[in-house]
Formats: sequence, C-alpha cells, structure tokens
Amino acid sequence: MADWIAQLDVAKLLIFTLVLTRVSGLVMTAPIFGSTDVPMRIRALLAMALSVLILPSQWDTPVADPETNVQYAVVLAGELLIGLTLGLGITILFSGFQLAGQLIERMGGMMLAEVFDPASGENVPLFSRFLYLTGLAVFLLIGGHRAVMAALLDTFSALPPGSGTVPVDIADTFVILVGQSFSLGIRAAAPVVTALLLSTLVMGLISRTLPQLNILAVGFGANALITFGAVFFVLGASVWVFQQQVDPALSLLFESLEVTNPP
Repeated sequence: MADWIAQLDVAKLLIFTLVLTRVSGLVMTAPIFGSTDVPMRIRALLAMALSVLILPSQWDTPVADPETNVQYAVVLAGELLIGLTLGLGITILFSGFQLAGQLIERMGGMMLAEVFDPASGENVPLFSRFLYLTGLAVFLLIGGHRAVMAALLDTFSALPPGSGTVPVDIADTFVILVGQSFSLGIRAAAPVVTALLLSTLVMGLISRTLPQLNILAVGFGANALITFGAVFFVLGASVWVFQQQVDPALSLLFESLEVTNPP
C-alpha cells in the first residue's frame, strides 16, 4: 500500500484537485446541475466524471507547488469561486422568473396556495415554482446547459488551474445580473398584474354600486379565475421574455470570467 502511494505523482494529483474544485463549484450551485432534487451522490458522481473528462487537457499545465496548507486552501478557494460564479450567475437569472410568480400570486390573492420546493427546502408560491420549472425547460431547450459547459471548459484556458487569478469585476457583474433579474421578473409578471389591477378596479366599482353584494366572496373567486386565465394566455410571452434575457445574462457572465466562447 505504501509503495502504491509513493508512486503517485503529486503534481498530477494537485491538478486533479484543482479541476475537481472548480467543477464542484458549478455543480453545487447551477440550477440544472446543482438542484437538490438530484441526490448528493449523483451530483458528486457528476462532478467527478466531468473532472475526469477535463483532466487530460490540463496535464501539461504548470502549477506551482503550494508550500503550506494555507496557500493550498487559498488556491482551492480561488478555483471554487470561479465555479460558484458560473452557477450563481445562472441562479440569479432564474430568481427573476420566480419573482414573477410571487408577484402574480400576491396580486391574485393566492399566497395561501403554496407548495414545498425541494430546491430551497421551504414552501414557495405555486406559480413561482411553476414558472421556475418552465424557465428550466426553456433553458434546456435553447441549449443553455451546453453553453454553461462550454464556458466552464473555456475558463481553463482563460484562467488555468492554480493561477490564483479571480476577475476583479465579479461583484459589479453580480449587481448587473441582479438588476436584469429584477427587470425580468417585472416584465414577465406585468401582463398578469395589469389584468388583476383592472379586475380589482372593476370589483371596487361594483361594490360601490351594489353594496349588498358580498364583494369579498365574489372577488376572491374572480381573481383566481382571472389569474389562471391570464397566465394561460400570456405564458408564451413570459417565456419569450425569459429567453431574450438569457443571452445577455450569459454574455455578461462569460465576459467577467474572460471566456471568449459566446453563449
């Protein structure tokens, strides 16, 4: 056993740990690869498999041998941050679609209809979960997962393992992504929210002209009906808005990581 350990190439093992750390950062946080709906063992196996596939292209990468455990931990943290940047950037984009669902449910008076979300470990509005799954399906259909994988591969060319180089404008990139995500949520929910506001205005006029009518009982059912009907008719437009936002968000994220491959 000792002879087998002695034959290990420390430099190669170091490169493997750096590649695995970067890939694990993406697999832990990206909505598709890092969803908690997928068992932890499957995600760990995916990270290991991706690292093994990427490793042959990094064998000849010169990596300075860290002199202390602290230096090694710092290098690993830099690799993890690169992977987390890719995963969290995509997660922020999807949070805008979830915001749209929360706005729709709040305006429609359906906040009591919540469903347990395994991804976040808490109850979320039903429409928020529905729009999240819809956005996930659209992201897969337009090849977003392939673009993310291509960007991950290109990061090894722009930022070699162990380089310790982390883009300085990552914070500014995340601020812009949060703004784009908020704009996406508002634009996706705007048609349904407008319909519900008009419904509320009509119900208010009816309550003034017919005071004997129980407007609370009638309005709750009417808002629910209008909410489902409006979502049914404008879902295509909301998906189109999400699709149009994917390319700018990915381009901004890739540029911050100095990735030259377009989405």
